[in-house]
Amino acid sequence: MKRQFLLGLDVGSSSVKASLVDADNGQCAASAFFPEKEAPIIAVQAGWGEQDPESWWQYGKQALAKVLETTGAEGSDICAIGISYQMHGLVCVDKDLKALRPSIIWCDSRAVPYGDKAFRELGEETCLGHLLNSPGNFTASKLAWVKENEPAVYERIYKIMLPGDYIAMRLSGVPNTTVSGLSEGMFWDFKENRIADFLMKYYGFDESLISDIVPTFGMQSEVSAEAAAELGLRAGTPITYRAGDQPNNALSLNVFNPGEIASTAGTSGVVYGVLGDVNYDKKSRVNMFAHVNHMDKHNPQTRLGVLGICNGTGILNAWIHRNITADISYSEMNDLGATVPIGSDGVRILPFGNGAERILENREPGCSIHGLNFNTHTKAHLVRAAQEGIVFSFCYGMEIMQEMGMDIRKIHAGRANMFLSPLFRNTLAGVSGATIELYDTDGSVGAAKGAGIGVGIYKDNNEAFASLKKLDVIEPDEMHRAEYMEAYTNWKETLLKNL
Repeated sequence: MKRQFLLGLDVGSSSVKASLVDADNGQCAASAFFPEKEAPIIAVQAGWGEQDPESWWQYGKQALAKVLETTGAEGSDICAIGISYQMHGLVCVDKDLKALRPSIIWCDSRAVPYGDKAFRELGEETCLGHLLNSPGNFTASKLAWVKENEPAVYERIYKIMLPGDYIAMRLSGVPNTTVSGLSEGMFWDFKENRIADFLMKYYGFDESLISDIVPTFGMQSEVSAEAAAELGLRAGTPITYRAGDQPNNALSLNVFNPGEIASTAGTSGVVYGVLGDVNYDKKSRVNMFAHVNHMDKHNPQTRLGVLGICNGTGILNAWIHRNITADISYSEMNDLGATVPIGSDGVRILPFGNGAERILENREPGCSIHGLNFNTHTKAHLVRAAQEGIVFSFCYGMEIMQEMGMDIRKIHAGRANMFLSPLFRNTLAGVSGATIELYDTDGSVGAAKGAGIGVGIYKDNNEAFASLKKLDVIEPDEMHRAEYMEAYTNWKETLLKNL
């Protein structure tokens, strides 16, 4: 019997990854990414970040060729395609569906003044009540920058799209988008359940710039004959799933329900929780988007993703290792930190040394060490205090989610980066009171399984992720809960004094 595969493409700013998942057993047959060295980001000015959308297409083409070669699969063996992508980027195309300029990607900050001005002039209550966010530095504000600064380009725009929309268009020749995608660009009005016409009018955008809306799961488009010939795929292969990288990461970890959290802790850290009703933080300290299963056709329900970010996560841990414990491995460093009691004998580290934090209302306290005693404290205390400080910053963000009505019971994460540290994950479970489950998965595999849901191979997420391998479960240490909470309270007092 011929094997059937699901193809997942994950379009990042560093590379594009492709994975083939066996549709029958749910196992990943092969993965590959391209380029092997980090893809370039064009920075014409400080604070700018652009990439050529054509480069994503070429990288995806190379990664796809590699997984087909590795598995011996043919394009005709692929029964559906799913796409994950870097969020908040802006791609502008003309009537021939050609990119008019490089994409202004997520890390580009030029649009901040445009979003801040819109927030003031439209009113905080209006923006938060309808968009659930400030217009900020999101896609709509980036388009406003193009309109003002590149009017000749703006006049030629036929459609605007996110990076994932662009790749889907290149595959199919048909431009379309999703509610989840529109919400991350600040184009979706949650109160009226339609395109945010009040923001479109404020910026002077014509609604014709927005592509047709298709469901996150389901028939979005089909691979065109032209793309099939170029990529070695079968013309007519359905594209059945699309989501930004953070909602897709949550999907990859089978996070669909209110109260569940998907977390990553690489260079920066993310806590992404699911909320079951339309709400927002009155101080706009977190980002709010439509989650992948928000108001889907199978189960029309409110499912919002609440995103809190800490910029100083793995980068702080790496700094400690590089400058204080360079003579030992990361694993040995984790063991060293664990020799110190909870609370690090009074040493507290604020981990905010990598830029402004949304959860701190964009204030910059920086990274600082508090309570250090030269006679009693050692490098082991600094190791533990750094990891505790990172955990506490996560919990600070989760407190905002709890204020919004989220009951946090479970945290899903990949066993990678900071979650490799028993000290880190035990502290997170101890302070949050949530059970942590660690899995072996990634974004491109998640996108492939999302495609399987969209094409009907899997009836729901539970069937799609039945084969998801749970590597470890960390339960909260109730015996030491009071000590964890005392350490967190002391850290938070120090933070508030330094804001």
